[in-house]
Amino acid sequence: MRRSATTDTNWCKRLTSSFILASIIASLDSNAVFAQSSNTSRPSITVTASRIGLGITGASNSIITADDIARSPGSTLQDLLSREPGIQTSSSFGGVNGAGTIIDMRGFGASAASNTLVLINGRRLTDIDLAGVDFSAIPRDSIERIEISRGNSGAVLYGDGAVGGVINIVTKTGVGLPTAAQISGGYGTFQQREGNLSASASTGPFSASVFANAINSDGYRVNNALEQRNVQGDFRYNVNGGTFYANISADDQKLGLPGGRLVTLTSNLLETDRRGATTPTAFADKQGVNATLGYSRMLLDGLELIVDGGVRQKDQQVFSSLSGFDTSDVRGLVSYSFTPRIIAQTDVFGLPTKTIAGVDFFDSTLNANRGAKLSDPPVHRFELMQRSLAAYGQQTVGVTPNTDVSWGARLQRTSLSASDQFDPNAPGAFFDAQAVPLHSAQTQHALHLGAEHRFNDTFAVFGRLARSFRTPNVDERIGVQSFPVDFNLRTQTSRDMEAGVRMDFGPVNIRTSVYDMRLNDEIHFNPSIFANTNLDPTRRYGSETSMTWRVDQNLTLKGGVAYTRSVFREGQFAGNDVPLVSPWTASGAASWNVWDRYLMLDVVARYIGERRMDNDQKNFQPLIPAHTLVDLRLGGEYQNLFWSFAVQNIFDVQYFDYAAASATTFGRYNAYPQPGRMFLARLGVKLP
Repeated sequence: MRRSATTDTNWCKRLTSSFILASIIASLDSNAVFAQSSNTSRPSITVTASRIGLGITGASNSIITADDIARSPGSTLQDLLSREPGIQTSSSFGGVNGAGTIIDMRGFGASAASNTLVLINGRRLTDIDLAGVDFSAIPRDSIERIEISRGNSGAVLYGDGAVGGVINIVTKTGVGLPTAAQISGGYGTFQQREGNLSASASTGPFSASVFANAINSDGYRVNNALEQRNVQGDFRYNVNGGTFYANISADDQKLGLPGGRLVTLTSNLLETDRRGATTPTAFADKQGVNATLGYSRMLLDGLELIVDGGVRQKDQQVFSSLSGFDTSDVRGLVSYSFTPRIIAQTDVFGLPTKTIAGVDFFDSTLNANRGAKLSDPPVHRFELMQRSLAAYGQQTVGVTPNTDVSWGARLQRTSLSASDQFDPNAPGAFFDAQAVPLHSAQTQHALHLGAEHRFNDTFAVFGRLARSFRTPNVDERIGVQSFPVDFNLRTQTSRDMEAGVRMDFGPVNIRTSVYDMRLNDEIHFNPSIFANTNLDPTRRYGSETSMTWRVDQNLTLKGGVAYTRSVFREGQFAGNDVPLVSPWTASGAASWNVWDRYLMLDVVARYIGERRMDNDQKNFQPLIPAHTLVDLRLGGEYQNLFWSFAVQNIFDVQYFDYAAASATTFGRYNAYPQPGRMFLARLGVKLP
């Protein structure tokens, strides 16, 4: 689904795009987790307490550690993720604390949020709507590590939507830790104020950890203020060889939506009023609660059973007004899940084998009231109920001490019931009509075949073949057209192949891979009819290379470069670039312990190449300009005190990474400017 040129945060933009996008288009056209060095007789899969880790044989995997997060000059998780080869970001507003900033793996542009699957502790965080995952709702201090697996490699284990890749956020626990706490505060540009609190404890069989943060900011632009509150807790009890666990989180966000800056051949609001607002009264509020309960137990030596389930509720309220055209969307989404599985490590015919198999059940209900003003009766009362049941299994065998082979399959049945209560007398109902109900059910499958061979301690090769799928989400079915909604869309499918090498020369580690992905029925927005449709076949291909050089115990250098092509294979746009994908991206970073832990310096440079604007499938509009950003952080610790001072965009580059273009008028587009130079100072204390 394409991005709206008016709304300013990616999740709320998608909620209200049905109205806002139509008005804007009219306005525009008016005129290794695994075995990196050693020979081993065990298949290289990492097992976590919640589910198998993302060390998927044959895939391009990487890990971001808690220390990487703590020392990042960037203030958001999206800043940190964008340093990884093959990951791009874009934001349709000032990027306050990263709220709504989209993560794009392997070049999906406007539909990136639906093609990158995000997990927390191995369980789905991505919902069945287009809201995407808001990383700003996760306390940074609560994260133990972030696991990344690229391409279709995670589709068997995690299912629907794992097309561009999987990001698994693993949170901290209090297991084995003494009672401790820390508190910190920060102040930065645009009156940003933040507070962070964390505590952990364990006694006997009990352990607990709690993390909370609060952020207020006036924002870079007019009507761009943010209020964010988050809390996350993990609680565990060990008894009789098993562990009961509960993970509970809640978040509350209030965000102003400033809108785009119109650029034409004769006027340019990017230059004359860069920080102004097109929609000075628009806002987006959301509240969420998530709870997971589970039990894990070793049944036999090498055989673990994990049974868990969860419930997630998300409420959202969005309002915007453009040229007297009011739009509102008030909705509630409730999702239930049950995901039992087993993990077995044993020998089969003398070959070391690791197997994971399980069942995933998800049941989600969305109620959305769409209309004009929030106080008006809604024009539409949509109700969509989606249920899926899947069985999967994946096995990795060490066929030789140096060679692992992995294969797996997933079979998933998804049913949907969608209906619309239409009020023709409600304000804003003119030229609208009731949607046609839909009751459908379909079965899809995912496949994985991967292999890795380690020639020696220095050199290894890996490769895989995979198939994945993506069921249309509820917002794509609702669409953005003004006439009767057609809930029916075909499921998107993808086949990809990947091959790469890993090299380990002592302090220098290098990973590089190439891939080719072919998609059918890709789901995308068609601006000519203001609805989502299935595209003609598309293709993604490219390469990703990363390098780490540990110069000595105090200095580490990292770098990466990615070539990402995303093109239409057939149809009226055959050969054209898919919008919002930069062919070239690169990054470099240095981490230097200047004086033990008392003074530490971190510097990151990121290059983002030019890209096509959203809505420019014809490839005739100007390109979003390339830009290079440099961030710097100084920090340190002294006894129980810790501090940091970070400067982002140190050279004050004026840039934007998202724009929506006219489909017919050259040089006419709405751009979403990003902040220039910013600073953030933090000070904290560890207790006791």
